[in-house]
Amino acid sequence: MKTRKLREIIVSEIGVGCMGFSHGYGQAPPRDESIAAIRAAYERGCTFFDTAEVYGREQFYPGHNEELVGEALATMRKDVVIATKLHIHDNELSTGSVEEIVRAHLQASLKRLGTERVELYYLHRVNENIAIEEVATAMGALRRDGLIDGWGLSQVDVDLLARAHSVEPVSAVQNIYSLVERSSEEAVLPFCVAHNIGFVPFSPIASGLLSGKSLSNNKFEGDDVRKFVPQLSRENLAGNQPIVDLITEYALAHNATCAQISLAWMSHKYPNLVPIPGSKNHARIQENLGASDVALTEEEFLDFERRLNALPVFGRRGHVESMRRTFANNWRKEE
Repeated sequence: MKTRKLREIIVSEIGVGCMGFSHGYGQAPPRDESIAAIRAAYERGCTFFDTAEVYGREQFYPGHNEELVGEALATMRKDVVIATKLHIHDNELSTGSVEEIVRAHLQASLKRLGTERVELYYLHRVNENIAIEEVATAMGALRRDGLIDGWGLSQVDVDLLARAHSVEPVSAVQNIYSLVERSSEEAVLPFCVAHNIGFVPFSPIASGLLSGKSLSNNKFEGDDVRKFVPQLSRENLAGNQPIVDLITEYALAHNATCAQISLAWMSHKYPNLVPIPGSKNHARIQENLGASDVALTEEEFLDFERRLNALPVFGRRGHVESMRRTFANNWRKEE
């Protein structure tokens, strides 16, 4: 598989989001199946694996996913890039400086991952009670100590990104982005391109909407995050069907799947972009990685863009998502 750069971090042009092996997409698969799927992704050419300290909190426990990813990649550790993420909660602010708090989170993640360093360390969500400049300063200290190669932010707008980047250069931004979630194109992506910052879309298949597979009869239960995705409501599924039909047309022309066309479109559009589609299903992961074999011509891409821009999107989520309004708040309550 070809490679791309997240600033100076070299990764495969498509990564794997590992959350689903621990929670978020219904019942998680058995541990041995998850480990086999991660290793098979590596054999397919993927060298970029994304996890977080919080993944696993519903079905298992916080940190379960990091332990799983660490075990799966232990024998090929020197050949892969691991990204993980931290939250800083209000109840931690009295325990030490921001740098001390960040270091404690990282050390716990390193222990679970079974490694001495991680290549990419994200602030998972912004805590509005902490100046982003303090987090950037802490990340710079970790980088100079050799504990991380680079740092990133998730679900941020361009103003906050610019503030952080002015203190310590940001390696990557992980925002929601897909054919039906394009708000990052307004300012965040142009800033990333201009400042040599990688862009890592999560949910690039829009929680399955862009897969071309029918979701109208699916029942998302338990901790399945898809029950909160507005685009998957019955009325919005119908409203967004013309977009799926457009993707299907191109998929048929390329003997590809709709998911592969969705990923090929964004990879064609931005050279600094590396999607991390998430799945708990081995076959779906292999399908997503197969998007690296699908290429749109410039003429096809421009025609696709023209037709896409004429279609409305129903049920947008957007990339600006404050920690104080999201699942991190719920985690604190559970504790």
